[in-house]
Amino acid sequence: MGLLSSKELPVMGVDVSSTAVKILELSGGGGKYRIEAYAVEPLPANAVVEKNITDVEVVGEAIGRAMKRAQTKNKLSALAVPGSAVITKIISMPGNLSDDELASQIELEADQYIPYSLDEVNLDFEVIGPSESDPDRVEVLLAASRSENVDVRVAAAELGGLTCKIVDVEAFALENAFSLIAQDLPTGGIGETIALVDVGATMTTLSVLSDLKIVYAREQVFGGKQLTEEIQRRYGLSYEEAGLAKRQGGLPDNYGPEVLEPFKESMAQQVNRALQFFYSSSQVGQVDRIVMAGGCSSIDGAADVIAAKTGCEVSIANPFSHMSLASKVRENVIANDAPSLMIACGLAMRTAV
Repeated sequence: MGLLSSKELPVMGVDVSSTAVKILELSGGGGKYRIEAYAVEPLPANAVVEKNITDVEVVGEAIGRAMKRAQTKNKLSALAVPGSAVITKIISMPGNLSDDELASQIELEADQYIPYSLDEVNLDFEVIGPSESDPDRVEVLLAASRSENVDVRVAAAELGGLTCKIVDVEAFALENAFSLIAQDLPTGGIGETIALVDVGATMTTLSVLSDLKIVYAREQVFGGKQLTEEIQRRYGLSYEEAGLAKRQGGLPDNYGPEVLEPFKESMAQQVNRALQFFYSSSQVGQVDRIVMAGGCSSIDGAADVIAAKTGCEVSIANPFSHMSLASKVRENVIANDAPSLMIACGLAMRTAV
């Protein structure tokens, strides 16, 4: 793994959300990336429920279609499990151990930190740095997820024609992608507390970053599906037709004031509520700014409503603002999808060796 001669290979970042499979391939590194390929393939209702894959075959087929649409030959992939399916702990270990010794030691001690039998979990660790309280010890981040959470994603990738090289955690992928957004912030994100709010189809995830590291994360059930269902109910459309009308327009004149504006208000309330939960449980202090991600953040005017409700400066996440594009990637299309590609981007920034 650590051989200097080994070539680092790009991987397809594959983000499986409750409504779509999003895949992204980057080349380059060190802040100079190029988007080589990307595609978003919708999923039928209930193939993924609250971030759990319930129909592996359907998700695998969608990954296969996305790969065809993206016109890529890359077969290596990185996927992520949701934070709710992962146990993370920071533990202190002797600083003089080699990687292999550290791995054996962690395996011996892991059952103290994980409430499942070790043969039911996938385990990984990363050395963060020296311990502040004892210079002879190191802080190690331990992450564990039940094997079924990992296996179902690996199986879906394989059905879609991919080899899964990396299974990450969604929060770590977000943190990775956020480093690209931080380049455009006045302070580079250092010395600031930033709320990254991802409003997807069914879930809203608040991740609070302090000095570009996630210090707090919380999920709540709210998302764009509520807007789609209201369009469906109000205008007598099927769920698919409502989703299409939401994206492409063509709804009656009363849609804006009577359906879209109330949804934006609800969204701002949800963001405000998530922040209040954070304030009541954290010592970090006030949030300096909000960055919106996820499909709903592209709704025209939503950022302004959220800014008015929370009193914070609000911007929309675009991890691609400094990237060049391969000729087959259409700039206007990916610009529209950018806020919902944060996890796929963070995964695509990883490399397989």
